[in-house]
Amino acid sequence: MRVDIKQNKIAAYIFLSLLGLVMVYPLLWLFASSFRTNQEIFTSLGLIPGELVTDAYARGWQGSGQYSYGTFFINTFLMVIPTVAGTIISSALVGYGFARFRFPFKKLLFILMISQLMLPNAVIIIPRYILFRSLGWLNTYLPFIVPAMFATYSFFIFMMVQFIRGIPRELDESAYIDGCNSFTIFTRIMLPLLKPALFSAGIFQFIWRWNDFLNPLIYINSVKKYPLSLALRMSMDITDAISWNQLMAMSLLTMIPPILIFFFAQRYFVEGITTTGLKG
Repeated sequence: MRVDIKQNKIAAYIFLSLLGLVMVYPLLWLFASSFRTNQEIFTSLGLIPGELVTDAYARGWQGSGQYSYGTFFINTFLMVIPTVAGTIISSALVGYGFARFRFPFKKLLFILMISQLMLPNAVIIIPRYILFRSLGWLNTYLPFIVPAMFATYSFFIFMMVQFIRGIPRELDESAYIDGCNSFTIFTRIMLPLLKPALFSAGIFQFIWRWNDFLNPLIYINSVKKYPLSLALRMSMDITDAISWNQLMAMSLLTMIPPILIFFFAQRYFVEGITTTGLKG
């Protein structure tokens, strides 16, 4: 019996290792392609370059010549970090209100909030563009930051509500007896307990905004303010010969921050997803 169990474990490990290799192979190929010539990229699926190219990262970092990828990285952080911070704070506040307080039209407002999850983004692109144009926010990062500060992402509000509902109300009652008000309960009791949900929301929003292409394409029209998604697309200008190895190199660099964020916050991310019940 023990021999069979050991053999089954070995077979499972081999299968999972092969499956993991298949899943990670495109990333390995991407890394290897950053050291290949353009011709070899389209003729080889192997991981060992036939002709080693070592200047793809240095030349690719120069970007368009006028602006380097250092500028595009800074632009992306200036757009993403305030958006993530605003999303976390506002979603936690609104979620706390829905989960713990009674107020007029609470159910109706909650239904309207949830219904936004089923609203296609394409439906609101034109009204949002007209609104932001009227406010003079085009070619700035305000269309990303300001809506995040006012809890416009229903998915994260729902995540916070689900998590807070799992926290015993006895904690609130004990705090009330000790003289705490609602804001003190939120800052001193709820926020520490909400850490897994906050990390989960932060990771989701960071990755979504980091990889966002359509919205920056609509609201940003100056190359000086391009985020990485638009910078990579600009590198594929069909009027010039595309240096694919440089594009592969910069694509690999743009993947590093989201990977690091997920790697260091993975424990909280898994705990938050499990607790809120958002398992897909």
